[in-house]
Amino acid sequence: MSAEQTDIFTELNPGVDFPLPPELSTHGPGRIIAMCNQKGGVGKTTTSINLAAALAEYGRKVLLVDFDPQGAASAGLGVNAMGLERTIYNELLAAKPNVREIIHPTEVANLDLVPANIELSAAEIQLINEVAREQSLSRVLRSVEADYDVIIIDCQPSLGLLTVNALTAAHGVIIPLGAEFFAMRGVALLVDQIERVQDRLNPRLTLDGVLLTMVDSRTLHSREVIELVRERFGDKVFDTQISRTVKFPDATIAAEPITTYAPSHSGAKAYKRLARELIYRGASA
Repeated sequence: MSAEQTDIFTELNPGVDFPLPPELSTHGPGRIIAMCNQKGGVGKTTTSINLAAALAEYGRKVLLVDFDPQGAASAGLGVNAMGLERTIYNELLAAKPNVREIIHPTEVANLDLVPANIELSAAEIQLINEVAREQSLSRVLRSVEADYDVIIIDCQPSLGLLTVNALTAAHGVIIPLGAEFFAMRGVALLVDQIERVQDRLNPRLTLDGVLLTMVDSRTLHSREVIELVRERFGDKVFDTQISRTVKFPDATIAAEPITTYAPSHSGAKAYKRLARELIYRGASA
């Protein structure tokens, strides 16, 4: 890395670190965090999986809810959701949901998964005539909220009814945002949707932070986008940033988080730093 590149890297990755989280003697009730961005390809599922795994490594009991019909979070943790008889889809529509029966333990200690598959895409149509349809996911998660320290909902890239359900169930929102100008388009619509849910459905909902992903520290483009994002969101932008790396798709193919696939890699260290920052900010136990 050249001296210029080193300076850029230092500027994009400030030297401030965050302390190791204290150990917990008890668990729950969980903080529910919606991982949300209507634009695809910004690292939303990658962040959901790896942040969940990093928090679990720090002794937090974590539940990852796959709430995307593509089922990428399920596949990324080694669960073949297409072969399952029951997923989050069935619980959303059940008269008496029992989410405990569909929770899958993962290879990562302290990390459990609620899987999803393509059937979930039908839920928006089927929920449309339900009473309190925006609160269907809240009703499903209510029975396990006290069992976990953090519940992360991996939303689909949409602002439809499923995302509204996630925002209604959540205490906070994390917005993964690619460090490119096209990724910034539509963020205003997302923030507007968050504010509508706050006003009409879930007044406890807060913006936990904006996470810059796909950062390329060698380019002026990334630096300019980061500056614009910080001007727009101020201290809501996480200090931690996630750089581009081929290790993330490699870990996905291996069906495990990068924190276990390549624990010494910079990507794994970044997500562990993000977990520490999230706890330090008070957005997690």
